[in-house]
Amino acid sequence: MPEPAIEHARPTCTAQPALEADWQAELRQAYRDPQSLLRDLGIDESAIDGLTPPKHGFAMRVPRGFARRMRYGDARDPLLLQVLPRQLEHNSVPGFGNDPLMESQFQPQPGLIHKYHGRALLITTAACGVHCRYCFRRSFPYNEAREGADGWQKAVQALAADSTIEEAILSGGDPLSLSDDKLTRLIDALEDIPHVRRLRIHSRQPIVLPERITGTLLARLRDSRLRVVLVVHSNHAQELDAAVASACDQLRSAGLTLLNQAVMLANVNDDAEAQARLSERLFEIGVLPYYLHQLDPVAGAAHFAVADDRARGIMRELNARLPGYLVPRLVREVPGEQGKLPMNWGL
Repeated sequence: MPEPAIEHARPTCTAQPALEADWQAELRQAYRDPQSLLRDLGIDESAIDGLTPPKHGFAMRVPRGFARRMRYGDARDPLLLQVLPRQLEHNSVPGFGNDPLMESQFQPQPGLIHKYHGRALLITTAACGVHCRYCFRRSFPYNEAREGADGWQKAVQALAADSTIEEAILSGGDPLSLSDDKLTRLIDALEDIPHVRRLRIHSRQPIVLPERITGTLLARLRDSRLRVVLVVHSNHAQELDAAVASACDQLRSAGLTLLNQAVMLANVNDDAEAQARLSERLFEIGVLPYYLHQLDPVAGAAHFAVADDRARGIMRELNARLPGYLVPRLVREVPGEQGKLPMNWGL
């Protein structure tokens, strides 16, 4: 087998948290076109069915550290399939639209989504470390949600005015795409709201760009008066290398509760073996499996959809081979419901 063009060496688990400039430099070097990524993986373009330039408005971005975890020469690698733009994204499929969760109907203030009792979500940024092709916010009107460098200020004011909200959720984009300085200012503002008790951060950065877990970030989260929960997003055990394990260890040492949410994706993780390995590897690195989502029906992602009956069957197999605490909840998000709906797979 030829030597891989992508260097697979990673930082050891004893490495210190990266400086902010390090992760930002890593992000600037991310792959932006399919041809470069495939060339470095030793994959001929002809091996990819329907390879196409990224659809207008949703560019390709793949950090090189994440690409190093892809299998050399494998056109069906489960990490590659999550990020590679294909012609299928241009297909119009009934039931798949630009606002699959109807989030536009639940924004009392631009940049603030309030769907469920006691918690509200801030759209902190449009930026992400990786552009997953199944992203349910790939067509989200981010420009309307943000005003200026700190466009979350009015959203924070709306949070402060609603005493029923005890949990602030940071999302995006990816909130850890913000600099440490901006993130610190946002956390400061949330801590000034007496009725907010918990801070939940949804981020794929610790998985795709573990360099993002800087000493400054860890110190700020450790010192917060809020109880901090970090929900990471990993879909496959292959994503969870030593550098990710190190980042998660540092986050747990800072007092954070770590949970994982995944998405059931056709040809990526739609079998019990892949799901079992993911749950077991997550637990090894100190992350508890939390949610397994059925795909949100966003336009451009229909080719990732897994039939409900198949998803339920996978869950029954998973339940038979793993302890209950390693079995995530299979859920679907339905606009207008009071919470995510568990999908009954036990009958």
